[in-house]
Amino acid sequence: MTLRLAHLSDIHFGGENKPAVAGVTRWIAEHRPDLAIITGDVTREGAPSEFADARIWIKGLAAESLVVPGNHDTPYFSLMRRLFAPWKRYERHFGELPREALRRPGLAIASVNTARGVQLRANWSKGAIAAHQAARAIQALAPATGGALKIVACHHPLIEMIGGPMSGAVHGGREAADAFAEAEIDLVLTGHVHAPFALPLPGGDGRTWAVGASTLSVRERGAPIGFNCIEVEAGFVHVTALAWTGSHFEPWRTWAIDRRAPVA
Repeated sequence: MTLRLAHLSDIHFGGENKPAVAGVTRWIAEHRPDLAIITGDVTREGAPSEFADARIWIKGLAAESLVVPGNHDTPYFSLMRRLFAPWKRYERHFGELPREALRRPGLAIASVNTARGVQLRANWSKGAIAAHQAARAIQALAPATGGALKIVACHHPLIEMIGGPMSGAVHGGREAADAFAEAEIDLVLTGHVHAPFALPLPGGDGRTWAVGASTLSVRERGAPIGFNCIEVEAGFVHVTALAWTGSHFEPWRTWAIDRRAPVA
């Protein structure tokens, strides 16, 4: 049985590419993925109206969804709100991130927030992941058995995309990447850089892969607007970066990832 996931990111409601977003609605209705995973930046400026539009759209998709926050999902123009209540608006519409993994047949996903309202560095949009966040995700995924695909979903790439258009500069990212590889997590799904990629994380057995999705906003960064279709089979994970042509989505790049043999 093939498990199909839609991996979306950086929709930036308030600055979304409206035809492409409508195209995603049609694609999901036609292909019926088992889950839509949205790795942050659902809004442009963290405004209440943007969250409301994002929630209506996501709830209307013909698939169950999982949403994690990104740096744009804090109130962009209010330092005080970013400092004291950075996730109030996000949580009002999507709830707090669960401490337990989302489990479905053949699948377990742990959600991690790598975004911060403010940081002690000039560019607060960059990412951060604390050791306890990585440990909690590993613990949440530990009970998954029977060859279930183990996924961590967060916004910022933990290691840099080779030749990427921008940097995530994640504090603690390399340490978390090493921990996930040693724990034999299968995929770390992210967004932020507005470009699709797939590459193995260093460390471990080389079979923990970082997978990034493009954007569905008007903020292109040298890669096509689009999203990923991830299809999971017994021995492989196939990642297809789908690109928006102006009327429909078509494959732009694909990766085939060997899966670990399930433990007997």
